[in-house]
Amino acid sequence: MSLRAHLCSDDRVASKNVSPALPQVVNNYIRASNAHDVEAILSCFSDTATVRDENETLHGTHAIKHWILKTIEQYDFHFEPLKPHVDDDEISLDVKVSGAFPGSPVTLEYTFTINNKKISSLSIE
Repeated sequence: MSLRAHLCSDDRVASKNVSPALPQVVNNYIRASNAHDVEAILSCFSDTATVRDENETLHGTHAIKHWILKTIEQYDFHFEPLKPHVDDDEISLDVKVSGAFPGSPVTLEYTFTINNKKISSLSIE
């Protein structure tokens, strides 16, 4: 596998958009998202993960990959993590999201559930 495919498990990858208060997989999700690296983003999720975004719930990596491709193409986004709140395996993170959409930038709340060092659930509000 390539280094890109291991982004979510590689603790050595550095970036200015990370927080030591966040689990490594969340930092890696942010880095991969800002790089628009579809495979690296997807590797952060468990096989049975769910994503809730824009009043839609997606189940499993096939649906999540389609969502990743669609949001990159549609919004050309960039994330800046702001305020994390970590409570065991659930992380709530305010994220400043900028991109090609009306009202950019906006601050959204990302709620991650982590199991076995993978994102098992992500809700964006």
